[in-house]
Amino acid sequence: MKTLSETWFAEGYIDFELKKYTLLAYLQHINKGFSENKLYPELADIIFHYNNIVSFRENKKMLQDNFPKRLTGIQLERLTLLYQQVIEDDELMKELEDIIHYAGNKMQQTISDGTGIYEFVEEKINIQPVGLVPLDNSEGYFFLNNGNEKNTHVFQYRLSIFEKHDEKYRSMKTSYIDRWNRSISSTHENIKAELISRKKDLPNPAVYAVESTLAFPMEETLLPIAKRILVKFISTDTAA
Repeated sequence: MKTLSETWFAEGYIDFELKKYTLLAYLQHINKGFSENKLYPELADIIFHYNNIVSFRENKKMLQDNFPKRLTGIQLERLTLLYQQVIEDDELMKELEDIIHYAGNKMQQTISDGTGIYEFVEEKINIQPVGLVPLDNSEGYFFLNNGNEKNTHVFQYRLSIFEKHDEKYRSMKTSYIDRWNRSISSTHENIKAELISRKKDLPNPAVYAVESTLAFPMEETLLPIAKRILVKFISTDTAA
């Protein structure tokens, strides 16, 4: 994927027109993906870059506390030195501020387009448990149906909890099992029974059917959004 470096706005010659064309070339690639309903990794990438420039713009003292952890110590040191340089150079500061202001507005617009697609896809996804759900639903399977496609894609999942900034979050790890052709004999209940018979390590799994009424790119859009929605669904179901 065509992308920007983590510190693109502060690298090399700091010139508004140069950085503008660098940004527009990147956004053209992102928007091409969005026009094909492909959200990932494009949406996550542009949000990362947007957070970078916001952190640089708003930070006055502690860059390391604010910047996303993807940045290395060398990159953070470079940005710290740059900040010290620009506060002593009015023209350079003005040029950098213009770049960041322009980039922020452009990125916000593109992020809005991407989140609009995300919300549209989210509205087309329905989730239902297959059979009875055990008390421990942190591990199991989900069946993914993509519009009118004739296949049911089966994934095994495991939920885990991690803490960030004193808040707890749930993440989902998945592995692809297989696919079944849709038919009268391959109902969700039948697939569940076959999985239980085949995989003895999960004798009483939680199983969910995740169905999209429209077809979307599987890897770039449907699967990552389905996973996020399923995490919320399971978390809500557990809390109820």
